[in-house]
Amino acid sequence: MSTEENKALARRYIEELFNQKNLATIDELNTPDVVLHNASMTIQGREPYKQFVSMYLTAFPDMSMTIEEMIAEGDTVAERVTIRATHKGDFMGIPPTGKQGTVTAIYIVRFANGKGAEVWANGDDLGLLHQLGVIPLPG
Repeated sequence: MSTEENKALARRYIEELFNQKNLATIDELNTPDVVLHNASMTIQGREPYKQFVSMYLTAFPDMSMTIEEMIAEGDTVAERVTIRATHKGDFMGIPPTGKQGTVTAIYIVRFANGKGAEVWANGDDLGLLHQLGVIPLPG
């Protein structure tokens, strides 16, 4: 697939999965053995991936992502996004705070035969936890 086709898939991924909350997007746009490399863990397969994303969408049901920049080369697309959300559900053992947060993240997706085969995701988790009031800023 062309870089422009891969960029279109990457845009769909953000829009349909995170902004429209459509978990079926994971099945449609990824290989069965897709690998997600998050900052703290690696997840393989569509079902574990859906469970991971579902945890975020449950904790932050109004989550929205804006693509700020996208770069593609060959079979790889990199996206810099801004994420806005309100903490309304349990998040990794943290009860809902009702606070809003805005953070940035980077997603890199490697495509194989028109499907996401590998994803690297790294967001400002520390900034999010500070905005939720879970941890103080130093000093």
